[in-house]
Amino acid sequence: MNNNLTGLRFVIAYNTSGMVGAKKSVEEIIDICKFSGFYGLEGDDEGIFAGKSVDELAKMGDKFKAAGLSIGTFHLPYKDPVLDDIATLYEVDRRKMVEKMKFWMERAVAVGSTIGILHPTTRKGYNVDIEGLDKICSQAGKTLQELLKFGEQFGFKIALENMLPYSGGRLGCKNEHMTKLYEENRHPNLGFCLDTGHSLVAHAENAMSSYEAMKDHLIAFHMQDNAGDKDSHLQPGKGNYFWKELFTQLNKTGFDGNVC
Repeated sequence: MNNNLTGLRFVIAYNTSGMVGAKKSVEEIIDICKFSGFYGLEGDDEGIFAGKSVDELAKMGDKFKAAGLSIGTFHLPYKDPVLDDIATLYEVDRRKMVEKMKFWMERAVAVGSTIGILHPTTRKGYNVDIEGLDKICSQAGKTLQELLKFGEQFGFKIALENMLPYSGGRLGCKNEHMTKLYEENRHPNLGFCLDTGHSLVAHAENAMSSYEAMKDHLIAFHMQDNAGDKDSHLQPGKGNYFWKELFTQLNKTGFDGNVC
């Protein structure tokens, strides 16, 4: 039992941290991590990782490993609302996206990552209550099954991240969306990434309900805070999230992994 949260390994989010900019070298980033007490960082498809070959990323990962640091999680592409959307209704776009995700999964593995963080959708305007939850989940499921199959050769896991609500019906903003995606695409390498800030915006005083819905399959965390009104990415404790309740539960389960 982990009674002191010693199993949590806090890392820097490469794509959101002001400390880790695209203009910094690998050596500078390593120094920042060690000075700040972080265990490493979460990679993504930008900054020092962009434009690198598999071999170049493998060498980069070796440098982090030699410094005692980890790039255990890697955020797969999510910023393009069309070409990063695993639930797109257009098959031509979906197939292009699958190839793009595979491209980055290979590079994530090269740099040393074992878990890819994946958004259920990148479109803010989708409302599953209008589009049809089954239809949207079916498209996302087709993608997940292809990516999970591809990742098997590497032992690479995929963690679905809970989303902000935006219009209110975005795929991944409700707990039932997440459980449906998991149940319909069960795989040993499929799990969840709990974003605490997203939970607070989506569920307000019931923010812990996301943890309860996802706890049995949690393999990654994005721990951040806000006032409940927008995705501010504040440090934990600087907003209104229920940290005492969350850490109490994590003490009971003994979660052991990187926390971004």
